[in-house]
Amino acid sequence: MAALNPISDWQLHCARRTILQGGVIAYPTEAVWGLGCDPWNVDAVTRILELKNRPMEKGMILVAASVEQVRFLLDPLPEALQFNAQSHWPGPVTCLLPDVNQQIPEWVRGSHSSIAVRVSEHPVVKALCESVGMPLVSTSCNPAGREPARNALQVRRYFNEQLDWIVPGALGGNRKPSRIIDIVSGRQFR
Repeated sequence: MAALNPISDWQLHCARRTILQGGVIAYPTEAVWGLGCDPWNVDAVTRILELKNRPMEKGMILVAASVEQVRFLLDPLPEALQFNAQSHWPGPVTCLLPDVNQQIPEWVRGSHSSIAVRVSEHPVVKALCESVGMPLVSTSCNPAGREPARNALQVRRYFNEQLDWIVPGALGGNRKPSRIIDIVSGRQFR
């Protein structure tokens, strides 16, 4: 059962409650620790931007537990683009999807007409997204210009008491953050 639910029910409950109440969490991902929140909560997203000293214009990534959680972004796209994105998931690849119907708020999308989306296979990320029933904001857990946190101690050093919850768990096996690929042009950004 531990493999299916990598964090305790209590930890998951606390993280879920924190997210749904507009809080900001830190959690392990495939390669680095991430900061996350409800992408439709402008106050929570603004807090993350302030913590990181990151301009809103840059935009942020959405991470999901399954393709179904981001189906609303895929359905308006031509089948070839849907297939292209889905061929990278689940896994450590972030796809830039055209936000055709502007369904993602500008405070997440930034100044872009596309949205960065990843369907994760990391068990903690999947458990979090499944528990809240939606994708989450996912951005590296670090102030701008600093290396992303690779353990909970570094998370605390960066943000100490500024976070609402730190979800326990281990990083996945990746050494680098997810690749970012524009599914329209095929261009790789990271």
